[in-house]
Amino acid sequence: MPSSDYDPACLPDLLPLYYRRLFPFSQYYRWLNYGGVQKNYFQNREFSFTLKDDIYVRYQSFSTQNELEKEMQKMNPYKIDVGAVYSHRPNQHNTVKSGSFQALEKELVFDIDMTDYDDVRSCCSAADICPKCWTLMTIAIRILDRALREDFGFQHLLWVYSGRRGVHCWVCDEAARKLSAAARSAVAEYLSLVKGGEETVKKVLLTDPIHPFIRASLKVVEKYFPQYALQDQDILGRKESVDKVLALIPEDVRKDLQQEFKKEKNPESRWERVKEHAKIKQSTAKKGQYFENEIMLQYCYPRLDVNVSKGVNHLLKSPFSVHPKTGRISVPMDLKELDRFDPFTVPTISMTCEELDRPRAGEEEEKSEDTKEKENESDAAEKRRIRDYKRTSLAKYVKYFDQFLDGMARSWKGELLRKSDLQKEF
Repeated sequence: MPSSDYDPACLPDLLPLYYRRLFPFSQYYRWLNYGGVQKNYFQNREFSFTLKDDIYVRYQSFSTQNELEKEMQKMNPYKIDVGAVYSHRPNQHNTVKSGSFQALEKELVFDIDMTDYDDVRSCCSAADICPKCWTLMTIAIRILDRALREDFGFQHLLWVYSGRRGVHCWVCDEAARKLSAAARSAVAEYLSLVKGGEETVKKVLLTDPIHPFIRASLKVVEKYFPQYALQDQDILGRKESVDKVLALIPEDVRKDLQQEFKKEKNPESRWERVKEHAKIKQSTAKKGQYFENEIMLQYCYPRLDVNVSKGVNHLLKSPFSVHPKTGRISVPMDLKELDRFDPFTVPTISMTCEELDRPRAGEEEEKSEDTKEKENESDAAEKRRIRDYKRTSLAKYVKYFDQFLDGMARSWKGELLRKSDLQKEF
């Protein structure tokens, strides 16, 4: 069922079912508890809930998974945000001496929003997206994932679709979580290339020698540029968009290209002319001229909301939160399937709740097994929930989350072993 079948008016009826039977609480707790390596890590984490009619409740915190579940099932938040790990429990922040309540740690996060690309996409604007411009998110993930892993050495990156028009990245390595605001700022600035507001015509300036990080990013952009920019956005087809490209080229070359474009109408051939002129300019100019690379980066390079990454106490929308306007669930992404990821096929809350009602083969056998099992109530509820989400299109996304958590668990175990070995030495 497409998201067009989702009716926002039904959200108050669907959320109680979603939080009772589908939200993957055990995996969620496993993620934010980080193996229990640090005491009170989960308990000191801030959650914020946006309730019906935009009622915003900050500084929520919970002692256990069970407590979190009960509160979410009671409040049925329209949106969940995850914040920092504080020096004290956030729900007691009013009782703490002024100035001593501090944000200590948080995942290094990145927020990429399609609205920041409005000057380089002609297919959509504002909150709208389509398959033609979604390529920009694919490019952003490819570039940032490579840089964060290879240039910074981070391993545990959780990429999440926001539910509407963008993607979020949670860098969950211990080293990333402990970064100071200054260090976060430095990482974000290193990854930022497109600079300047609406009034700035040329937003990317390259200097000699081109940094290895930019060269690696260009390799990614070059793969997608012909299809995305020349075909899907037709940047060298319509006069208005051609003029925008020419404005990024040195004046002497621009005049030559304007003449050549009068005879040559094919966008791919026009781009070849741009590249030819850039080559000539590079061989004759005293300073490096990289205007064809600057154009490609300006049209395709990730646009980061740097402020989201800089602050330790910045809140970011939680995985598995529901987007109230589209109904789509904010799901983890599998980078092995990245080029095939389609935001329009991401399950909506109405779709998953409907899937729960469909009977499945073998369900009777499961029921009879249930009666044989003598477990306490919470275990039985957990097993039921696991079986519930597995019956829906949410299952594969929870599986991606599980795989990510398994990778982190191996690190936690290694850390615990290292600590116990150190203790033995003393």
